[in-house]
Amino acid sequence: MSGTATPVGAATPGRADAAALALIDVACRFAAAGKPAYTAVAGISLAVQPGEFVSVVGPTGCGKSTLLNLAAGLLRPSAGSVQVFGSPLHGINARAGYLLQSDTLMPWRTALQNTVVGLEYRGLPKQQIAAQGREWLARVGLAGFGDRYPHQLSGGMRKRVALAQTLALEPDIILMDEPFSALDVQTRQLMENELLALWQARRKAVLFITHDLDEAIALSDRVIVLSAGPASHAVGEFDIDLARPRDVADIRASARFVDLHARIWSCLRDEVLKSYAQQRAAAHG
Repeated sequence: MSGTATPVGAATPGRADAAALALIDVACRFAAAGKPAYTAVAGISLAVQPGEFVSVVGPTGCGKSTLLNLAAGLLRPSAGSVQVFGSPLHGINARAGYLLQSDTLMPWRTALQNTVVGLEYRGLPKQQIAAQGREWLARVGLAGFGDRYPHQLSGGMRKRVALAQTLALEPDIILMDEPFSALDVQTRQLMENELLALWQARRKAVLFITHDLDEAIALSDRVIVLSAGPASHAVGEFDIDLARPRDVADIRASARFVDLHARIWSCLRDEVLKSYAQQRAAAHG
């Protein structure tokens, strides 16, 4: 079965002692007319415990976003299974919030109106919706900006609105696909610290996709390294034993951070070189 979009559904409540999210020996293949099926990922197993922050790194084209789409229920695995709190996932993962790399705010809606768009579908009273929206804008540092439209906000402010929009639904699992990659370095570090502060207060399960190894180490409890594609698989898993709470700028200067970076990069580097060689070979036909 090829990886395709699935009908809207939900995971059943599941076991309280189970992993928040578990991908069990999953594979995802994509069919193309007149061409062999392309296997994006194969034989990957990973679990994110409740309250755990897990990052996935790997070379370009290794299937990181595919894994996130499997976790979100936007794709169905060709083999293996996805479980949410111990129950099989069928359709869209209703217990997860998804923050994308691209800016998906609606330009005709204000910051407050964008923040509450998900809450509106829950049929809550309008006053409650507005109050929760204002509360979340305040939590991401945008109190007083609720009447601004996206074009009136900086890139970092738009990303804060998107973060508030995701977290306002109080998801049990947060899926993040390179959410800060388009920001400048200073804004990115501010957003990373804000994310950590919000996560520390709520301790939701997080699966975070990034190309940036520094970011992965600074944010995470564990970092998983994927191989070069096709048929990407996990080639390394590293516990990040840096003390919390953290400041992402300060933590990068610590000796333990430098040691962890060296260890993980020694695993990741070979896969990046393989991916680069594959791209060069493909370019020269």
